[in-house]
Amino acid sequence: MGRTWEALNDPTRRVIVEHLAREELTAGEVAALFDAARPGISRHLRVLREAGVVEAEAVAQRRVYRLVPGALDEVEQWCRDIRSFWGQRLDALDTEIARGARARRQDQG
Repeated sequence: MGRTWEALNDPTRRVIVEHLAREELTAGEVAALFDAARPGISRHLRVLREAGVVEAEAVAQRRVYRLVPGALDEVEQWCRDIRSFWGQRLDALDTEIARGARARRQDQG
């Protein structure tokens, strides 16, 4: 799980992933999204590629980047686990609040 999380830790890389989720882009198109120098964007793309989040295909003299199917499954599973954890706690809190309200009504009535 570590490499994906490390790759997504950087806000620039998260923006790249958001754009690649919508469409495949060449390295030049990715670089054009930012004010940063092109070598810096190339490093971000390399980190994403090495983490298995994106893949590149050589088309003529350009590299076309796309998300790797399933690359974010571990992130999605983590989110599901956290939602489940908090969902159970919030359900228990709702139950306790309802009990307290019921007890107050009984004491007042």
